[in-house]
Amino acid sequence: MLRSLSTAVSGLRNHQTKLDVVGNNIANVNTVGFKYGVARFQDIFSQTLRGATAPLGGTGGINPMQVGLGMGISSIATVHEQGAITGTGRETDLAINGQGFFVVTDGYQYYYTRDGSFTRDATGVLVNANGLKLLGWVGEETDTSQPLGEICIPLGESMIARATENMVFTGNLNAGAAVDGTYTYPTYVYDSLGNMHYITFVFKKTNANEWSCSFYKGAGTIDPTNPPTIISIGTLKFTPEGVFTLDHDGDGKPDTPPIQYTLSLAETDLGTGAKDLAITLDFTALTQLASDESNVVLKGQDGFAAGELATFNIESTGIITGTYTNGMVRQIAQIAMASFINPEGLLKMGSNLYTVSSNSGEARIGLPGADGRGEIQSRALEMSNVDLANEFTELIITSRGFQANTRVISTSDEVLLELINIKR
Repeated sequence: MLRSLSTAVSGLRNHQTKLDVVGNNIANVNTVGFKYGVARFQDIFSQTLRGATAPLGGTGGINPMQVGLGMGISSIATVHEQGAITGTGRETDLAINGQGFFVVTDGYQYYYTRDGSFTRDATGVLVNANGLKLLGWVGEETDTSQPLGEICIPLGESMIARATENMVFTGNLNAGAAVDGTYTYPTYVYDSLGNMHYITFVFKKTNANEWSCSFYKGAGTIDPTNPPTIISIGTLKFTPEGVFTLDHDGDGKPDTPPIQYTLSLAETDLGTGAKDLAITLDFTALTQLASDESNVVLKGQDGFAAGELATFNIESTGIITGTYTNGMVRQIAQIAMASFINPEGLLKMGSNLYTVSSNSGEARIGLPGADGRGEIQSRALEMSNVDLANEFTELIITSRGFQANTRVISTSDEVLLELINIKR
């Protein structure tokens, strides 16, 4: 009789634990990045009243007789299915579409989370609601061999400039110009400190289909009383059809090695303390056709004056690019993402955080969208993956199981009472 009582007590206790799990799921139905839990039961030790016997002679075999002594919980698993992704409009809200976890730290150890509710703190560092810092790789190049660091987005504080390294020209040089005729084209370049320097190109016709190219620092016409230093760049040659050519030796093939046109200014010529300038010039889009006058145009140059960080964007690969007031777009950082062989083995630490356990496997940290990791969706959050219909069904089933076990206890009590009343 006592067996049924203890068996029913184990049923009550473990159904209560399952109710706790279901209740926690329902409580977190709107928790960002929450993954629901599932409790699984198993029977426990059975008392053998009679062992099994094998067939012998004319007698058949006999099955064992056993009485179960209750039930226990075999596992409480965390189900890492994808939750619904909901747009928020906040540029620092991040959702993971697929497998993986954000890596955050409190300065002492790493934690892992699906909750992408990040914001910028007073220093511009991306942190979660509890102040843990989001980790990744900082800089214009992503080098995953380097240690992880905090990600800072210094809006309105960070300023950058870029020296001109390439200039591309287009337009036309007048094929009808007289030999020794010149055409000047003023433009500008930037040094490494963002200073603008005016440069004037001088194109001089030296022969049919041939022009010399040189430059001097400054803009406007040359002052004969104080002429600037004119620096040669090279010779520009054109085919009889007026097409720019790199075949200077006339063998019908581009010269090997190809001719390089470079504008060079030493630090002393710049006078600003910036690095030497060495600018590659591209004249391949120039033509030499008969026209009223020459018209050379700078199609583009890649230098920029100083500008401050104005806006930023987070791409699906986790790259954070910043747009500066001078028009430059540059990679600021790369968000890291961790994956695990067995994510169900992670330990929940509260505050939507997980940490490594002995059965989760080590964190495999790398790039979003690579090696099975999901991609990042900015301005969105992953919601809980709790299915209320399923949880309420489990709630009913568990409640009925609990009630049934109470009936076993009350029935066992009645039988014990009858047994006691035998003496009367």
